[in-house]
Formats: sequence, structure tokens, C-alpha cells
Amino acid sequence: MNKLLLAVLLFLLGQTIIWFQTNGQFLWKWFDKHPLILSITLGTIISYAFIHATKYAYLYFDGLLWPGRFLGFALGISSYAVLTWFFMGEGISIKTLTSLILALGIICVQVFWK
Repeated sequence: MNKLLLAVLLFLLGQTIIWFQTNGQFLWKWFDKHPLILSITLGTIISYAFIHATKYAYLYFDGLLWPGRFLGFALGISSYAVLTWFFMGEGISIKTLTSLILALGIICVQVFWK
């Protein structure tokens, strides 16, 4: 279970940093003016987080890659929705809520269906 927790935390960390890396330009002028610096510095951290998240998911799911990929995708959709709502004020529409429920379903299938 520790491997799954580490995978989830690292996927969420990577997804959160990506959100700020790509959407920070709409919040802060510095981000808008320095995309190359952001891509070089944050891109390295994001890659490192995803490499290790994939490794821990692979180990947790007994050497399978697909479950970790689905887990990372669903966590990305979920974190994107929360961060976009919190920082950009975009509400959760019925369409987005449906997508979030489907993402939760993907997480549950991958974690609980053995």
C-alpha cells in the first residue's frame, strides 16, 4: 500500500506543478514573460515526479503499466478541476462533474479490481 500512496502523491505533485506551469501565465505576469525558464526548471521536477510515480505504480500493480497510466490520468483530471475552480473561479458544470465521476470510477477500477 505504501507504493500506491507514493505513486498517488507523486502523480498529484506532478499534475499540480504542471497546472501552475501552464496556467500560471493567466495568474502572474512573470509566468507569462518567462515560459522558457518555467519549462526548464519545472519540467525537470515534473519529469522526476512522474518517473518515480510510474515506478511505484508499476511495482504496486505487479509489473503492469496500464493501471498506473489510468491512475495518473484520472488524478490529473481531478486535480485540474480542483485547481481551476480554486484559482481561476471556473465552476464545476454538469459535464465536468460527470467527467470527474468517471475519473473516480477509473481510479476505483484500477485500485480495487484485482
